[in-house]
Amino acid sequence: MKHDRREFIKKAGWTFIGSGLYINLFTLDKALAGSTCTGIRNLYAFIVNTETCIGCGKCVEACRVENNVPPENYRTWVERYTILQDGSVEVDSPHGGEKGFEPVPFKKTSIQKSFFVPKLCNHCKEPNCVQVCPVGATYVTDDGFVLIDEKRCIGCSYCMMACPYSARFMNPVTHTADKCTWCYHRIRQGKTTACVEVCPVGARLFGRVDDPDGPIAKLLKAKRLQVLKPETGNEPMVLYVGLDKEVC
Repeated sequence: MKHDRREFIKKAGWTFIGSGLYINLFTLDKALAGSTCTGIRNLYAFIVNTETCIGCGKCVEACRVENNVPPENYRTWVERYTILQDGSVEVDSPHGGEKGFEPVPFKKTSIQKSFFVPKLCNHCKEPNCVQVCPVGATYVTDDGFVLIDEKRCIGCSYCMMACPYSARFMNPVTHTADKCTWCYHRIRQGKTTACVEVCPVGARLFGRVDDPDGPIAKLLKAKRLQVLKPETGNEPMVLYVGLDKEVC
C-alpha cells in the first residue's frame, strides 16, 4: 500500500510538504501537455512570485481600469497571509488589496512571517466551470483561454459554485458571470496583461509556454512551480513561486 501510494504521488507529479499537504509541481512537459477534457493545448501560463510581491495593489487597480470591473468586485485580488508563532494563520484582503495594506495588527515578536499572494482565474486545463455551464456560455479558446460569452450566459451561477478558486462573480451591471480573462483582448494585440504591465517588482509574469526564449519557459526549466488546490484535478495554469503550505 505504501509503495503504491508513493508511486502514485511520483507519477502524478505531487510532493509531500509537511502537515500532510501535497502540492502539485509543474514542469515544462506538464505545461505543454494538452487537456484530456477538451483536447486543447494551453499555450499560455501565468506565473506569480509570492517571494517578491509587495502587496501594493497596483495590479488590482490596473485590472479594474482596463476591464471596467464594477466597484467591490474583483477579477484579480491580493491576499495577505500572516503566520504567527503559535502556528495560526491570519488572512486578510481589504478591498481586494487594491488600496494596499495597513501594518498587521500583531506584535512583531508574535509574527513568524507575512507574505502576499495575488490570485486570479487559473484558466485551467480541466475547468469545472466549462463542464457545468448548461448553455455553453463558458468555453475554452483554441489557445487555452477560459472565457465567458455574455450573450449566452443566463446568470445561473453554476460556474461560480463549481470554481474551486472563487475566481468568478456575478457582474451587477450585466447580470452575467464575470472573471479574469488574462486580458485576452490585449494578448490578441500582442500586448501583455494589464496587471503584469504595472507590477513594479515583476511579481507577475505571463507568456507562452512553448516559447524557449520567453520568461515562462525559462522559469519552468529552471525550477518546478506550484499550483493552488491540485487535489481538484483542474490543472490550473496560474503557477506560483514560493507557495507556502498555509495558502489555500
